Amino acid sequence: MATVKKPDLSDPILRAKLAKGMGHNYYGEPAWPNDLLYIFPVVIVGTIACCVALAVLDPAMVGEPANPFATPLEILPEWYLYPVFQILRTVPNKLLGIAAMTAIPLALMFVPFIENVNKFQNPFRRPVATAVFLFGTLFTIWLGIGATLPIDKSLTLGLF
Repeated sequence: MATVKKPDLSDPILRAKLAKGMGHNYYGEPAWPNDLLYIFPVVIVGTIACCVALAVLDPAMVGEPANPFATPLEILPEWYLYPVFQILRTVPNKLLGIAAMTAIPLALMFVPFIENVNKFQNPFRRPVATAVFLFGTLFTIWLGIGATLPIDKSLTLGLF
């Protein structure tokens, strides 16, 4: 038997929220049948539809045959490794590049300890974690775009 937190309907703040149609997340909402029966199938079907639409609109093409005697001018990894490739490409000492790549996950593990442990899940009430997330996302996108450019324009993205 699960423990269910019952709402305190004598609380005037909760009553005002419920009158406006808000506040049901204050005391929780059951997963069955709300999420499991109605929301999850819609998300799953939508994800499959997006994948099928992308496969139809931009099908995978077979590239040119591999030639082991001709090295391409610019060798790039898969798109999801662009930021790591950019770090290794721009840091002059490769050991320092490996240390920088190792420091990123280690630093991310300490973010919950930097910010006060709180019960809030709202990102606006967790400014440190939100700032780290936004900065990290923008920095990763910047590194990823820079990896596709020549080395002399990669850090400035050719803007200046």
